[in-house]
Amino acid sequence: MTTATRSEFDQGIALGQAGPGSYRGELGEGWQIGGGVNGGLLLAVAGHALSMEHPEHPDPVSISGYYLSASTPGPVTVTTETVRRGRSLSTGTASLIQNGEERLRVLATYGDLAGQEGEVRTSAVPFEMPPPEQCIGVEHAPKQLIEQAALLERFDLRLDPATVGWALGAPSGEGRIQGWFKLADGREPDPLMLLLVADALPPVTFDLGMPGWAPTIELTVHLRARPVPGWLRVRHSTRNLAGGYFEEDAEIWDASGRLVAQSRQLARAPR
Repeated sequence: MTTATRSEFDQGIALGQAGPGSYRGELGEGWQIGGGVNGGLLLAVAGHALSMEHPEHPDPVSISGYYLSASTPGPVTVTTETVRRGRSLSTGTASLIQNGEERLRVLATYGDLAGQEGEVRTSAVPFEMPPPEQCIGVEHAPKQLIEQAALLERFDLRLDPATVGWALGAPSGEGRIQGWFKLADGREPDPLMLLLVADALPPVTFDLGMPGWAPTIELTVHLRARPVPGWLRVRHSTRNLAGGYFEEDAEIWDASGRLVAQSRQLARAPR
């Protein structure tokens, strides 16, 4: 039986025990981008299974997903295997299977981010943006973008006006998109939601004048702390597109000004 849910995101990642190390869920409508379900949502589904498998270590600390084929709305099974269970960290794998095919393979290390609240030494500082009320909301997105990215309707996403020239036919060429993020239904952020956020903004190739679906090949997220309630500040950027592939780096800051997650993915450039 599927666990109780509180929001669209919780419904999207909900899983029920199907056997030892095996969980079942349902990928709902409305999480698609381009030809399949959003990669960040899929990573959160697999990540949820691993957190259920290691209740003493509930939070992903480092998680990498390899996307083997596109997932679509419908039933899904996640199988897990514990590689090592230690005192402060556990490592495991997860396979997301749909229609008899493996769609996503994950390797992750889990711990308890509540124990990561000690001294912080960093040269990283939050990037500057106008406040959310002065940024561009999803309601102003081009119709063709919403048509190929239905999941945007589940977000309260406010993009920095300095990084949305691509929506007006004038991409900057810098390969950078940034903005403020919340879920539209008001659900507050937590570590599993950060896995979604790491892949939530439009592909940075839009800012290179290359619209279209950019399927993820591999996505790694490092989580540094549990986020506090409130807006998340998110930046996606790229420095290198070559041979039909590009990297997309993300940093996610919470409302307290803490860098709570960093990620890198390799994706295929839009055709």
